[in-house]
Amino acid sequence: MMTSMTGFGQAARSLAGFRLQIDLKSVNHRYCEVVVRMPREWARYEDAVKRAVLARVKRGRVDAFVSVERDGKAPQTVEVDWALAMGYRQAAEQMREKLSLSEELSLRDLLSIPGMVSLKDKPELEDEVLERELFSCADEAAKELVTMREREGEVLLADLEQRIGVMESYRLEAVQLAPIIVKEYAGKLKSRIQELLQHMPLDENRLAMEVALFADRAAIDEELTRLNSHFGQFKKLLRSAEPVGRKLDFLVQEINREVNTIGSKANYAPLSSIVVEMKAELEKMREQIQNIE
Repeated sequence: MMTSMTGFGQAARSLAGFRLQIDLKSVNHRYCEVVVRMPREWARYEDAVKRAVLARVKRGRVDAFVSVERDGKAPQTVEVDWALAMGYRQAAEQMREKLSLSEELSLRDLLSIPGMVSLKDKPELEDEVLERELFSCADEAAKELVTMREREGEVLLADLEQRIGVMESYRLEAVQLAPIIVKEYAGKLKSRIQELLQHMPLDENRLAMEVALFADRAAIDEELTRLNSHFGQFKKLLRSAEPVGRKLDFLVQEINREVNTIGSKANYAPLSSIVVEMKAELEKMREQIQNIE
C-alpha cells in the first residue's frame, strides 16, 4: 500500500495521577527522523517514544509532542538544589570576610533565591511501568498517524496512476509521429534544394545521403522503447508493498532524461509540443512523489 509522508496521530491516557497525551506530526524528509519534545523531568522516557514511532514509520520527519498534566491527585516532592545552595553560601561567606560584614546568610535568604526549591511531580508507578505506558501510548498515536498517511497515499496512488496513463498516451503519439519526421524533413530539404538550384539537376544520391544522416540523428526509437520500460516499472512500483518514494523519484529522473533526449532530437513542431506536455506532467509527478514514503 502506498503511504504518504504527511499525517497526524494522537493518543492520550491517564496514569498515576497524570493526563498523558502524545501528538505526532509527520512531514516530508529524505530519511527517517523522530524529534521528541516532552517535559524535562520525563525526558528519560524519550527513547520509548522514538522506538514506538520508528517501529511503524520508515521515512519522513516525525515531531512528537508529549504533554503531561497533573490531575490534582498526583503526588509531588520538594527538591532542593544543593549545589546552588552551597554555591550561594560559599559566595556569601567570602563576601562577608572580604567586605568585613557582620550579617550572615540565613535560611530565609536561601529559600527566597529562585530555583533553590522546586516542586517535582512524582509518579506512583515504577520507571519500567511508566516507560511501557509511554511506549504503548506512542504506539497508539503512531497507528493513527500511519492510518492517515495510508489514506493520503491512496489519493497519491490514484493521481500518479492517472498521470502515468497520460504519459503513456503522449508516448504513443510520439511513436506515431516518429516515422513522419524523416519524411517531412526529406520533402522540405528537396523543396529547398530545388528552390536554390532552380534549373540545375538534383543529385538524388546526395539528397538520400543527407536524409539518411538526418534520420540517424533524429531517431528516437530507442528512447521511446526505454520510456515504455520505465512506465512499466513505474506502474509496478505503485503497487509495491514496500516504501517506494526514493525508487519512484529515481525513475522519474530517468524518464525525464529520455524525454529531454527526445526533445533535443525533435526538429518537428508536433513532437516538440508533446515533449513540452510530457515535461509539464513529469514536474507534477515529481511534486507528488516528494510526499511518498
